[in-house]
Amino acid sequence: MRDADVVIVGAGAAGLSLAHHLCGAAGAGLEVVLLDAPPGPLRPAERTWCFWEAPGGEWDDLLTASWRRLRVRAPSGRKIVDEPPDLRYKMLRSGDFGTRVRARMAESGIRCVEVTVESVVDGPTGAEARGRDAAGRPVTVRGRWVLDSRPPRSMGPARTLWWQHFRGWFVRTEGPVFDPSVADLMDFRTPQPARGLSFGYVLPLGEREALVEYTEFSPTVLNRAGYERALRDYTERVLKAGRLTVTGTEEGVIPMTDARFPRRAGRSVFRIGTAGGAVRPSTGYAFAATQRQAAGVARALADGRAPLPPPAHRGRSLAMDAVMLRALDRGRVRGDDFFTGLFSGVPMARLLRFLQGETRPTEDLTIGRHTPMWPMTRTALELPWVRRRPRPGPPPVVKGEP
Repeated sequence: MRDADVVIVGAGAAGLSLAHHLCGAAGAGLEVVLLDAPPGPLRPAERTWCFWEAPGGEWDDLLTASWRRLRVRAPSGRKIVDEPPDLRYKMLRSGDFGTRVRARMAESGIRCVEVTVESVVDGPTGAEARGRDAAGRPVTVRGRWVLDSRPPRSMGPARTLWWQHFRGWFVRTEGPVFDPSVADLMDFRTPQPARGLSFGYVLPLGEREALVEYTEFSPTVLNRAGYERALRDYTERVLKAGRLTVTGTEEGVIPMTDARFPRRAGRSVFRIGTAGGAVRPSTGYAFAATQRQAAGVARALADGRAPLPPPAHRGRSLAMDAVMLRALDRGRVRGDDFFTGLFSGVPMARLLRFLQGETRPTEDLTIGRHTPMWPMTRTALELPWVRRRPRPGPPPVVKGEP
């Protein structure tokens, strides 16, 4: 006997986004259950999600902040500032998003069950999510379809596996330090690692408040002390922020890889979110792609079809990302020079549309001309002959602190 038509495993961005899309007409007549880990270390930590879209988006009334002007700083300090027309860079807190979605779930009759899911078992006419409740008692929830958003335990075979890893401080300074009209996407005035790249990321919430992050793209992650040292150096030496108070933290580790992420795991089991390939390999952005996947799954269910998530990114985009990752990994290009050159030579609106997968092939070629031609061409020619190798799972993530 089934407990639901649709079982959603996980209440992070992907799980909640799908639940949100099923609160409307797409979920009419469907019994939907969302499985969320009980309070504790396995429940997703509070975090911020950032994305770009036109003004007037669905979540605009929940935004912590948004910015018209975007800035990149070269290692020399040179500023590259642009104001993409009809686009805003938006910051949404996961807690605000979750509160809104859970309220809609309650109105729509979508149930939320607290269970730590340990396995999902496929069957001929449905699937089971098996786990334990907060007291350790076994729980089994059966559904016609199971949409699993749990992070993958290991990456599939890949030619390149790097990580975008970061730690951020929410800071309050004694004097005015930040320009709330502009967001710093990449500030390369940080010391560059021997293998990989690093940058500062600043989202100002006012003249005295901001989220300041230290980010690396590299094959390995730092320990906590390493991130703290980097943040102190960046806020003191680069930003010259003076005395400040850290009011909160967040951190994460996101895969940057050309591994394939199968969206179907069985006859009745599908993967969404990071596990379903929502992360853009070249940037680590996933929120917008997660919304596209969730909308596609909801449409399929409304039409009575199997809820296979649509591809999160175009094959052409993934191929270009694979070349970039390989060139960085082999040391053929310097990361800070690579991204500085892109933002210097390509209008930011076009570059953001490229990262969103919305550019035409001719535009992609134009963007490619602003990258180091010979290293990228050499890498593109060799890539089909490079063997994919099994890769380990993601390193642990230390949860944010309130």
